[in-house]
Amino acid sequence: MTHIVAIAGSLRKASLNLGLARAAHELAPDGLTVAVHTLHGIPLYDGDAEAATGLPESVVKLKDAIVKADGVLLVTPEYNNGIPGVFKNAIDWLSRPSDDIGRVFGDRPFAVIGASPGGFGTILSQDAWLPVLRTLGTRTWFGGRLMVSRAGQAFDLEGRLIDEPTRVRLREFLNGFAAFAKPPAN
Repeated sequence: MTHIVAIAGSLRKASLNLGLARAAHELAPDGLTVAVHTLHGIPLYDGDAEAATGLPESVVKLKDAIVKADGVLLVTPEYNNGIPGVFKNAIDWLSRPSDDIGRVFGDRPFAVIGASPGGFGTILSQDAWLPVLRTLGTRTWFGGRLMVSRAGQAFDLEGRLIDEPTRVRLREFLNGFAAFAKPPAN
């Protein structure tokens, strides 16, 4: 069994990207589980706060979930042609302390998908993640790309992915990423 952590990169309750992460959970093929995580409770990074009190519990929990996973799926919005600040902030916390980067990120399979109400999907934010993931030493999957453009039409009012062609593309993406992230047989 392959286990993926999907992190929704928006704090909005009705986030299109949270809906996309939930769809990944729902559409996971046999042999794959997808656990959806959010960024709620992660404060703004403050080195002084880290030095005084250590890592916040929300960060520790997300780090533990990532360490136990076979791979990580970043489900990213695009804000002003780039990475949402709240999402990058969470990754910055997850990289603390710096001597823990290898345990959390090192050679771990990562992939990036996203949804946007605009016509270009999340192409710029997905591209902006690449140097961050390279710096952290992840094994980024480039075998597929999923950018849901005009996403307001692809989801219903409850945030469920209802666009069948997008559901098919998401299943195909998950199959490819699952094969990439699959742990070696013992």
